[in-house]
Amino acid sequence: MKRVVVGLSGGVDSSVAAYLLQEQGYEVIGLFMKNWHDDSVTISNECPWLEDSNDALLVAEKLGIPFQTVDLSEQYKERIVDYMFNEYEKGRTPNPDVLCNREIKFDVFMKIALSLGADYVATGHYCRKATIEKDGKEVYQLLAGVDSNKDQSYFLCQLSQEQLSKALFPIGELTKPQVREIAAKIELATAEKKDSQGLCFIGKVRLPEFLQQQLQPKEGLIYEVNADMDTYKAEKPQFTSVKEQLAHEAKNIDYKPEMAKLVGKHQGAHYYTIGQRKGLNVGGTKEPLFIIATDTETNTIYTGQGHNHPGLFRKALFIQGSEVHWIREDLALKDGETMDVMVRIRYRQPLQKATLHQFEDGMYISFEQPQSAITEGQFAAWYIGEELVGSGVIS
Repeated sequence: MKRVVVGLSGGVDSSVAAYLLQEQGYEVIGLFMKNWHDDSVTISNECPWLEDSNDALLVAEKLGIPFQTVDLSEQYKERIVDYMFNEYEKGRTPNPDVLCNREIKFDVFMKIALSLGADYVATGHYCRKATIEKDGKEVYQLLAGVDSNKDQSYFLCQLSQEQLSKALFPIGELTKPQVREIAAKIELATAEKKDSQGLCFIGKVRLPEFLQQQLQPKEGLIYEVNADMDTYKAEKPQFTSVKEQLAHEAKNIDYKPEMAKLVGKHQGAHYYTIGQRKGLNVGGTKEPLFIIATDTETNTIYTGQGHNHPGLFRKALFIQGSEVHWIREDLALKDGETMDVMVRIRYRQPLQKATLHQFEDGMYISFEQPQSAITEGQFAAWYIGEELVGSGVIS
């Protein structure tokens, strides 16, 4: 019997994952990851991780599997939280969930599982794994979940072949309603439990409040940029190379106060992100204001009216060479090569037609249609069909 350690989070997905593995004849062990217990930043009096770990324990008891809690809060603070603050201070918007999978669940946690003699680590992610043979060796594929509504492959876009080789995703072939149905049928305590929203494993912490407790507020100005501004209408220059054109299309406009009108004040540019609409508290505009740029050096926010404002759209993005990651290393591009793929620049975004252009210093992704709110620090993930083959941090 192969031994599998399941990351039981106290939610319905990981509970059903554990049950399915048991049904398939694996020896299953449940581990709950405690990743945060700084009560000063948990919003409201709920103690979410306690509640979650109790639910995980109830599920383990029901299934008759061994269960324990591991405290990873030190590594979580170091690898996820500190990184997040660092990124926000630079005016970038990190994705803690992608990092949590790469750094915690499939690294720190996986090492603990393997030390317990596990052959695999399983999670309740809506995605699938497949194996193909290439040049005589096994290659692992990360595939989208069958439930297109819940597909979570994007959150695993930074995994390596080694991490995938030891991973199992038991619910990837199911839809969310099917998962709930199974949980109800075998009377799991988590059958009706709502999906958790909040930072991966920190529990019910809302990001803005969390940031405010760590990054000091600093009053700055909000400007509105007119959609008819000349910069948006400028003639395209003549390019001498494809790379030069891509660099032009990926470049952010360098906004200055004199290009815009003053419309309000904010409490710190590092709390805001491109494309954000809520939380500006500026009224009196015909259409809602969207953030088109933030400047953390001058602590300034630039906005535009309406979700079709030209300042929101770009046709290309750049990923630094060191940030380009291939799950399928055998498909990695060499300098000067291109590849047609489908790309997603945030979770839940429908896949977009695009072309990867690899150069010595990094990769450009050029889109068929201009994309709204391309955000530094977020991950772009590229797919061929239903397979996620690589990803990188937008720079």
